[in-house]
Amino acid sequence: MGAVKTKRMPRAVREQQMLDAAVRTFGQRGYMAASMDEIAELAGVSKPLVYLYLNSKEDLFTACIRREAKALTEAVRAGARPELPADRQLWSGLTAFFTHTARHPDGWAVLHLQARTHGEVFAAEVAAMRAEIVAFVTQLILVAARDAHRDPDLPEREVSGLAEALVGAAESLADWANATPGATARQSAATLMNFAWAGLGDLMAGRRWTPPDDEPGPEAVQSGPTSPVT
Repeated sequence: MGAVKTKRMPRAVREQQMLDAAVRTFGQRGYMAASMDEIAELAGVSKPLVYLYLNSKEDLFTACIRREAKALTEAVRAGARPELPADRQLWSGLTAFFTHTARHPDGWAVLHLQARTHGEVFAAEVAAMRAEIVAFVTQLILVAARDAHRDPDLPEREVSGLAEALVGAAESLADWANATPGATARQSAATLMNFAWAGLGDLMAGRRWTPPDDEPGPEAVQSGPTSPVT
């Protein structure tokens, strides 16, 4: 076979073409199994050109993570329109999230699976994206609390924990939706809203669930009963 022949095109366009091929390959085959030869062939360029543009496999993978993370956060922010009430912002943001992950399953696999399992540097890139989304959701919950015209006494630490739980649930649900034929972004967003927002609404209205007063502490559970049951 002869060398791969490529048409002249702007560097930025060629680089995106390479990243498209790389995301597809990394997402479907995994970071370790993906080869630069395969990525170059899929992009329709020579392997030396890939190295010229993106230096190494590690740099190429990092570029893929950054591009996909940026696209996902921009999709979520664009979906959660600030003129809407907080619950509608969260609904539209979740719908945008699930729509994006469904349309870009390879990109989501790169972010949620490959980047997290192949080195601290890659995982740190995804952690930065996730922290941005958690901070965004935290603000939505705080806005909703203000809009409720009540004082639910939600400390900032608790709100951050709620946002972490919500984002974690969205990530797991995106994996499930992408692996489940017929699951739609709207259905996934509705599932999470019914699971999470109804509970948040009660919390903001002051209707909290609390552990029973007579629940034994960890020490009692670990040591077991000290007297026979009567």
